[in-house]
Amino acid sequence: MVRRVAFAVPGDLATPTGGYAYDRRMIAELERLGWQIDVVGLGDGFPRPSDAQRVTALAALMNIPAGRAVVIDGLALGVLPDAAQQVAVDRPLIALVHHPLAFESGLSPAQADAMRASERTALAPARRVIVTSPATARVLAAEFGVAESRIVVALPGNDPMPPAKANDGGTIRLLAIGSIVPRKGFDVLIAALATLTDLPWHLTIAGDRTRNSKAAAQLDADIARLNLASRVTVLGAVPDERIAELYADADLFTLASRYEGYGMAFSEALARGIPVIATTAGAIPETVPADAGLLVPPDDIAAFAAALRHAISDPDERHCMAAAAREAALKLPTWQASAKLFSDALEAAQ
Repeated sequence: MVRRVAFAVPGDLATPTGGYAYDRRMIAELERLGWQIDVVGLGDGFPRPSDAQRVTALAALMNIPAGRAVVIDGLALGVLPDAAQQVAVDRPLIALVHHPLAFESGLSPAQADAMRASERTALAPARRVIVTSPATARVLAAEFGVAESRIVVALPGNDPMPPAKANDGGTIRLLAIGSIVPRKGFDVLIAALATLTDLPWHLTIAGDRTRNSKAAAQLDADIARLNLASRVTVLGAVPDERIAELYADADLFTLASRYEGYGMAFSEALARGIPVIATTAGAIPETVPADAGLLVPPDDIAAFAAALRHAISDPDERHCMAAAAREAALKLPTWQASAKLFSDALEAAQ
């Protein structure tokens, strides 16, 4: 018997973000497990589609044969409550939630409330809701009305990676990987680093600059205003091969995120034995063990700066955190194990 499922994604599946990377790898692993995957494009504009884009997405979903299970990525599902209800009438619906859309930074209270109500309605008919962290599972159960029995946690997997190169002297190489959007807290990171110009460091930022033009412009302006142009390199989106090179050369990984549903970049840093300087937002504390980095409250520039100063200034502490990161990496799930959980969820939803 052929096991077949439609996997509906908004935009371009090749987009270089953690969410799309999860989708791509999970599709590949499910195919290795014997699933036939029909990738269904929902069009652009998400999570703020126009009326025309909503019509296009609904048409693509309703073109999926009745009876076939449908996985819909949460970047689109949360703003398609009516489509979710229609699809679920005669197709098993599986929601894939990377993080609740209402938790995106930069929304007004009214926008966040509207997004929360929309996503709550969209999740209601799903037979299974797959999430990428226990933190997101708890949020959906507590705030979005999703019964725990319908939630499946399938963490992003990890591949064995060579350790990053040790740097015992000279300039400390900081690395931040993430789309340039308000939720990633680049404004906090740059403000914190501006107070550390007495220390030897250089920051490289790699991430999509096209998702939020205002955030990208603010990042550039902050770097210029704080006279950090010679100490901060902003690459934009780069291919996987370049990302691997950046990790290999990094001494510290850092992001001042305001929320993370999981944060694949953090686990990828751990897999290479790179200490993490980040925040306590969302699922980060579940991903980064206390001895593998330093975590401070989100939006606290002074605390973030203090954590960076400590890590940059103390090579012995960096070595200890690097060893703990490598130890933590051994406990991370493989993609194959995570795909088995995803596959079981698909089977249960039939």
